[in-house]
Amino acid sequence: MEFLALLWRRYLVNILDILIVAYITYKLFMLLKGTRAIQVLRGIFILILATFVAGALHLQTVSWILKGVWVAGVIAIVIVFQPELRSVLAQIGKGPVLKTFFSEKLVFVDEIIKALERLSKKGFGALIILEQDTGLRNYIEKGVIINGEVTADLLCSIFMSRAPIHDGAVIVQNERLIAAGCVLPLTREPGVSKILGTRHRAAIGITEVSDAWAIVVSEETGDISLASNRKLERKIDIKELHSKITQLYKAKLEEEKEEFIKI
Repeated sequence: MEFLALLWRRYLVNILDILIVAYITYKLFMLLKGTRAIQVLRGIFILILATFVAGALHLQTVSWILKGVWVAGVIAIVIVFQPELRSVLAQIGKGPVLKTFFSEKLVFVDEIIKALERLSKKGFGALIILEQDTGLRNYIEKGVIINGEVTADLLCSIFMSRAPIHDGAVIVQNERLIAAGCVLPLTREPGVSKILGTRHRAAIGITEVSDAWAIVVSEETGDISLASNRKLERKIDIKELHSKITQLYKAKLEEEKEEFIKI
């Protein structure tokens, strides 16, 4: 027992400490990936390096200035990045550990399906992007930031209105409706442009530059289409679409659990 206690104090506790810090750092990076906060993290890393160098070289004036920057910087980060911090805390609360004990019902998927049914019946066009591992920050920042809960009423109000953003795409990120009115790249396939409208070409285009899924409601016919992996599946059944999206997010949930178990 004494040997095990000594082994724990000298080696195992340090290894566990490093693993926990590494895991937290990795998850924080993944949560902030594709957002403007990642640029701030780079700046913080540079400040840490500068503080370390100033201390090692005994640069007293520089060290004093950097201490003042740290005090003001922490307050500024909390104020400027309040939405991002709230989103990160929400994601931590829905992490793999809690998901192990609480069933995940993917309510936002049901809300998307409800909105698609309404829009299709009433003849309103729509373009909904489901962000995956590839960040879509460039397109999000050019749209109208919403960062709200995904609901059928919100989606319908965006696409049924005559506001300028109804022609753009809505981007869903981590179960949140992040932005609307987003302009996406159109597919470069020459044959597609002759038979499909702008929304469908944009749906295919975003899957050519990312791993996102794109759902399109045709304004002319009310048909629903799904674009993924550079391909467009037209006139997809709403129940089949619901099943595919649910499977997509359940697979991601299982991957998160496997990563957590490995660590």
